[in-house]
Amino acid sequence: MPRRVIPPTLPPEFGVYFALLEVSGLLRQGSERQLREEGGLSFVQFQILATLGEDPTTPRSMTYLADRLVHSKSGLTYQVGRLEQAGLVSRTPSPDDDRGVNATLTADGAALLARVLPGHVAMVQQVFVDALGAADRDQLTRLLDLVARHMRPRPPRSARVAAKPA
Repeated sequence: MPRRVIPPTLPPEFGVYFALLEVSGLLRQGSERQLREEGGLSFVQFQILATLGEDPTTPRSMTYLADRLVHSKSGLTYQVGRLEQAGLVSRTPSPDDDRGVNATLTADGAALLARVLPGHVAMVQQVFVDALGAADRDQLTRLLDLVARHMRPRPPRSARVAAKPA
């Protein structure tokens, strides 16, 4: 593979940015293919099911899911609606917020998650994890956690207040 080319108008340290974009794109493409073939799911739908599956007994608010998945609330609401139509999640009014809605994984959603997860783990292992030794995985995880901690304090998209018209 040829050496990564950085546009001359950008500083050389942008190489890390372009490398991350390439790896993220390739990993997402492989994930989307596997999830579509094995479960009829989009990547975002899988992320929703997986997040709800972390604690299936605890309903999660749309805001929590949007912030956690770094997804717009409207886009997330649409995807949760599709999952609800398929019987994979249920939505209920929030007891804490008159306008809020919570989502919970259904038994069918948990079963689908259990069905697609082994193939997903195998695909991620093969195309990403196996490319690195244990020390490199630990170092990359540490570095990405450092960047995420730097970025997360900024208000999440779902919490941003729209600019008031002048």
